[in-house]
Amino acid sequence: MKYARGPLCSIDVGERTAESVPIDDVLESSIGGRALGTRLAHDRIPFDADPLGADNRLYFATGPLQHSTMSFTGRMSATGVSPLTDGLLSSNAGGFLSRNFTGTGYSAVEVSGASDDLVIVHVTDDGVDFEAVPELAEATVPETCEHIEDEHGLGSEHTVVIGPAGENEVRFASIMTSEERAFGRGGLGAVLGAKNVKAITFDGDSTREVELPPLQMEIHGEAANSDSPMRDQGTTSVTEYANMVEALPTRYFSELSFEGIEGVNGDRVEEKKYKKGTCSSCAFACKLPTRDEESGLETEGPEYETLMAFGPNSGIDDIVDVMQSNKLCDELGLDTISAGDTVAAYLASEDEFGNAELIHDLVKQIAYREGVGDQLAEGIDRIHDDLGVENWTAKGMEFPAHDGRTLNGQGLAFATSNRGADHMYAEFYPYEYPLVDADDAFDKAGLEGKPPKVVELENINVIKDSAVLCKFSRDFITEDRFETLLDADYEELLAIGGEIVSLERHFNNQRGFDREDDAVPYEIPDFEQGLEEYYDERGWNDDGTVPDAALEGSTDIVADD
Repeated sequence: MKYARGPLCSIDVGERTAESVPIDDVLESSIGGRALGTRLAHDRIPFDADPLGADNRLYFATGPLQHSTMSFTGRMSATGVSPLTDGLLSSNAGGFLSRNFTGTGYSAVEVSGASDDLVIVHVTDDGVDFEAVPELAEATVPETCEHIEDEHGLGSEHTVVIGPAGENEVRFASIMTSEERAFGRGGLGAVLGAKNVKAITFDGDSTREVELPPLQMEIHGEAANSDSPMRDQGTTSVTEYANMVEALPTRYFSELSFEGIEGVNGDRVEEKKYKKGTCSSCAFACKLPTRDEESGLETEGPEYETLMAFGPNSGIDDIVDVMQSNKLCDELGLDTISAGDTVAAYLASEDEFGNAELIHDLVKQIAYREGVGDQLAEGIDRIHDDLGVENWTAKGMEFPAHDGRTLNGQGLAFATSNRGADHMYAEFYPYEYPLVDADDAFDKAGLEGKPPKVVELENINVIKDSAVLCKFSRDFITEDRFETLLDADYEELLAIGGEIVSLERHFNNQRGFDREDDAVPYEIPDFEQGLEEYYDERGWNDDGTVPDAALEGSTDIVADD
């Protein structure tokens, strides 16, 4: 099996120390990326760690495919205990960081402890340096990237950076890379903020060789010649269809379609797109550099989930207003989905849907924890009673689009996801719209036949997040291509994926998560039966906990519980 190469770089920012730790045995069973981060986190983070405490650790990791030049491989993974969900969580980001990360010679970087002073950590193949940067307190992401380029000659593609939101421990703060790409979901930016780490840079010429088959060039060519609508409109290409089938959350989830959709649909985004955008080594080029000529506003996006949260769910029907929200979140370091939904919750409580000026003010207040922003920075799960609105979260995480009230399989996937309400954990929605071949599709309603498919998709998405491979490669990477690229049987890969899902669940079980947390705030036909079928498929207990037998061979820590 192909896997990432290199030791773990373990950094204690409180002690200002770094050491190289051999982890070949972990790599051989983990591929890289999310699987590697999860195994390390399960073994090295105390089960009772405070997400915003020094005991929490954050892992950055690449996979074997970051040693290629294949399309869909410009991504990497981050893993830690989430301040938003209080569970173990992995997030991944695209952009141009991953190749610079592999240049350090490490397969993973661990950040532990907490610094007394605001610092930037510089990781190279020659070692680790710590730079005190008190002058960057509450600097925006672009301002921090400018400092790093001016002082060290490293562009934003060498960096992970937090904005004011991370420093102020907003529970849904993101970690930004390449300025506008985000490790978005779950608040890992607040983890860095709590450690007083403003940024980490990665640089070097020590990429370790991972031999990959010629198939990578065939896939690259197919990506370059694809006629997918995503190449023009990114993920917003699904907007009109989601609205038509009533799967588009509107006005804080009170409706399922938006009458003003023509003002914020994929066509409006495409009209604002002024050049092609991509990630490292990717010919698919589905990113969305956008510009409003009248105002001069430039941003990257919005992608569909951002469009949902700051558009229909906030009652906004002007794409420029959504672009402005997107830009603010990127500059301040906020997850656009959680930020938009939380703002929408406040709009619902004040009957202020459609007030773009208020929305933009609220985003700033959240990032700096000023005024009502201090309350909103806690996220919907913690403040919904105070606002007098329903709790539209799963495991404490705010919902994306692809509404589970219409797409019932996606609803089940929201409930079972260890990450909470994350559409990319299982990514079931393409099978229900459907965006796949008719032979592979499911009827939207009900859960018949869906739990085993949810399990399969969760497992293979672990492999994508570990290889690391973009989820939008789904039309290009077939089962046999997975086998060829990673030199492993497909069933073996699914088994590894299942082990990692169980490890995540086991960690979260130790923190009190069980069946009661596998829930969504609406009814789905035969939901309890579907949940039981899901547990049976995984070999878990009826209460949503993982028996030790399901973890045999996964990690040595089980014997020490």
